[in-house]
Amino acid sequence: RRPSKMAPKDDDETFLAQNVTSPALQFFKDSKMLVRKCAKPDKNEFTKIAMATGAGFLVMGFIGFFVKLMFIPINNIIVSNL
Repeated sequence: RRPSKMAPKDDDETFLAQNVTSPALQFFKDSKMLVRKCAKPDKNEFTKIAMATGAGFLVMGFIGFFVKLMFIPINNIIVSNL
């Protein structure tokens, strides 16, 4: 006799439980425990972090703007010479 091409349903459920459900549940439990143990920043610390992040965004934005501003004339020179 040839073996059946379809695996029994119990094997599929066991495979799912061992390889998908169980690791996902363990990850959820570990993540929940980590969030509970983390210290929440006070208002002063949060303000400092927000200001530093905002300053970083502004600096990166200005750098990108000036790089783009420099390449517009360079691109026009290159395209006009073709």
